[in-house]
Amino acid sequence: MWVFEAKLQGTNGQYERLNQAIRTARFVGNSCLRYWMDNKGIGKYELSAYCAVLAKEFPFAFQLNSQARQASAQRAWSAITRFYNNCQKGKPGKKGFPRFKKHQTHGSVEYKTTGWKLSEDRRTITFTDGFKAGSFKLWGTRDLHFYQLSQIKRVRVVRRADGYYVQFCLDVERVEKREPTGKTIGLDVGLTHFYTDSDGQTVENPRHLRKSEKALKRLNRHLSRTQKGSKNRAKARNRLSRKHLKVSRQRQDFAVKLARCVVQSNDLVAYEDLMVRNMVKNRKLSKSISDAAWSTFRNWLEYFGKVFGVVTVAVAPHYTSQNCSNCGEVVKKSLSQRTHRCHHCGFVLDRDWNASRNILELALRTVGHTGTPALSFVEGLNASGDIDLCIGGETPQCKPSRGKRKPKE
Repeated sequence: MWVFEAKLQGTNGQYERLNQAIRTARFVGNSCLRYWMDNKGIGKYELSAYCAVLAKEFPFAFQLNSQARQASAQRAWSAITRFYNNCQKGKPGKKGFPRFKKHQTHGSVEYKTTGWKLSEDRRTITFTDGFKAGSFKLWGTRDLHFYQLSQIKRVRVVRRADGYYVQFCLDVERVEKREPTGKTIGLDVGLTHFYTDSDGQTVENPRHLRKSEKALKRLNRHLSRTQKGSKNRAKARNRLSRKHLKVSRQRQDFAVKLARCVVQSNDLVAYEDLMVRNMVKNRKLSKSISDAAWSTFRNWLEYFGKVFGVVTVAVAPHYTSQNCSNCGEVVKKSLSQRTHRCHHCGFVLDRDWNASRNILELALRTVGHTGTPALSFVEGLNASGDIDLCIGGETPQCKPSRGKRKPKE
């Protein structure tokens, strides 16, 4: 699936009618959730049938497109299913019990194949449900002329702090070709540097939130001085929301561009399988960890890996910083020690660089054992000295820097 997004341009009256559709979709979802709480044991089909009951009972719910009501019920059932799965798997901590959605700055309503209509030039969209929001001009960089209308499976209207957007979900498989580079890379993410690779190259941590904290504090002070329920408070809240939205977009843009660059430049990318949810429990580092957005970067790495056909391997982070990448011995060090000094072989290296080399070695061994089908993209590489052994099905040596052992007679 591929999602295209464009901004909607209309009048204030049209925006108000979109707000009514979004509030109605939230009402249907919350009502389905309440119906599930009051009637234990019901399933997805009972929730879908309950949408028709809501349409007969409430006139404003009848104005919403029938498929949009069904989509709201499906989203409620997705939250219920996720809760059931977490309980069955024995997930530690909170299981994610479904909660009611309240009025927020953001919100959305989702249509399927009816309730909307595109113009012939694909530059205008018209919503044809009972709210009669009318026609909106589409502002975006994507061109829908290359795709058939039958490929558009969902249309979602999203409300954000800076306006209203429409998202088109297309049934398209994205595959892009690239020339093999013959390179493998291991990444160790951190707070001082966003990541350090196995070649010793570093990328600075942008710290988008830290750079915007001064402006955010000022906007928060302005918001706290306004009177609750006043128009000035709504304006101050909108200015604060716009600033937070800009920070999140900066973080997303940085992760997307960096992940694409890393994937296109290498044939194998290795990274740590970090549990960021547990790491943010550290009260002193939680803000910095959240600002770095390691999970977002990893998700985009895996996505572009599938698009470009590049092997992406997540390895266990245990002892990647403690083990010596030269001799393999364990050298214990605290978090404040930023230089790795091995007392066994005398090897000295930056702590993160040493960890990235260990991550790459673990990834090469993992790919060799599992026999990943995508390994054909790195066939013939000899960057580490052990990739040929992985292809052959043998277990690689402990350290890639060592020479190959002589076969036994």
